[in-house]
Amino acid sequence: MVSVMASNVRKGNVIEKDGKLYIVLTAENIHPGKGTPVTQLEMRRISDGTKINERYKTTDSLEKAFIEYQTYTYLYQDGDHYVFMQPETFDQVHVGSDIVGDMAPYLIENMEVRLATYNTAPISLEIPARATFEIVDTEAVIKGQTSSGSFKPAMLSNGVRTMVPTHITTGTRIVVLTEDGSYVERAKD
Repeated sequence: MVSVMASNVRKGNVIEKDGKLYIVLTAENIHPGKGTPVTQLEMRRISDGTKINERYKTTDSLEKAFIEYQTYTYLYQDGDHYVFMQPETFDQVHVGSDIVGDMAPYLIENMEVRLATYNTAPISLEIPARATFEIVDTEAVIKGQTSSGSFKPAMLSNGVRTMVPTHITTGTRIVVLTEDGSYVERAKD
């Protein structure tokens, strides 16, 4: 832990307050014509996602936590935990489903991810923005239907439903955004 002045806190910093970790979403220094300059912080508690707004004098001291970011390789799911391996040291880390969250269906064996840890405990996970999956079920192509502008539902090999252009058929590999599962393009492999 390092003490920093409130005016030096930036977006993305992690602050420890009352024994809990908060990630800074916005940090704004306000200098009114009269009165004391203040720093307005919007933060999200890492443990449960609760957002808070705090106002500090710019000279107040806050505890900044050091978060370590490392690249890991996803190995497999073990019950409600996901196992990742650090490629250089081969150390394995078990990450709970509460941290993986909505990204779970998009994890692919051997996918490289960035894992943020605090005191060796995982606190957040970043996965690539795009992933490739195969279409396992979709409606047949109707002759005369235009391929531009119209979409049809499809089931991906990871169990996620998405909308794809009408010319995409079962067995086709496509690229989707991991943020929301939306179709990007046909895979080039």
